[in-house]
Amino acid sequence: MSCYSQWKKIIENESVNEEKQYEFWNNFCDQEKAIYKKILEEKSSVVQGSVKELAEKYDISVEYFMGFLDGINDSISESLQLEIIEEETEIKLEINFEELYKNMLAVPADWLFNLEEWSNIFTDDERKRLRKDFNRAKIVVNENKVGRNDQCPCGSGKKYKKCCALA
Repeated sequence: MSCYSQWKKIIENESVNEEKQYEFWNNFCDQEKAIYKKILEEKSSVVQGSVKELAEKYDISVEYFMGFLDGINDSISESLQLEIIEEETEIKLEINFEELYKNMLAVPADWLFNLEEWSNIFTDDERKRLRKDFNRAKIVVNENKVGRNDQCPCGSGKKYKKCCALA
C-alpha cells in the first residue's frame, strides 16, 4: 500500500464521528503548522530527500507527512504523483512561496498564512499586496450588461425592463 493510500485510510478511520474527526484534524494541522514554521524560518524554497528522511526531519509520521505533501502539492514547481510515493521515494519540493501564500489564503488556512515566520519571506507590504491580488482575483465582473430595452436574457422574448428587471 502506498504512503498516500495509508494517509487516505487514516482520514477514513478518523472520520467515524464528528468529535474524532475534529480531534484528528486539529492534531494534523498543529503538525503541519510546525513543518511550515521550520521551512519559513530556514527560507527553504527547496526541500529534498526521501519521504522517510523528511518525515523524521520534521518529526512527523510518514503518513502525516503525506498529508503535508497533499496540501503543498499545488504550490511546488512540479506536482508530485502522490499515489505512487513510498517511504524510500526521493522527492524534491521547489516551493513557490507566493503561490503557497495565495493557496493558504484560498483554503482559508489562517493558522498558516498568519504565521510570524512569513516575515522571513515577505515584507508586510508584500503580504498586503498578495492578499489584495488574491481578493481581486475572486471578484467576478459581468461584462455582458443588459440594457433596459434589450431582450431579456431569460429567453421570454420580452424587454428586460418588463421581465427580469422587475424581479
